[in-house]
Amino acid sequence: MSDTVVEFDRRMLEALICPRSQQTLRYDAERQELISKSAGLAYPIRNGIPVMLIDEARVLD
Repeated sequence: MSDTVVEFDRRMLEALICPRSQQTLRYDAERQELISKSAGLAYPIRNGIPVMLIDEARVLD
């Protein structure tokens, strides 16, 4: 098994929107999350794949 980290393709941001607010997202490379300011949620990116499920999102402080 390899420890290779798969990078998130930033071009995906053009096609992705927040499932709750229907607004655009901001990519946080350090935390590997997609941030929805309008919904107050951060969606995780796992192995380069954004997990766009509200149940999986972290609530922003």
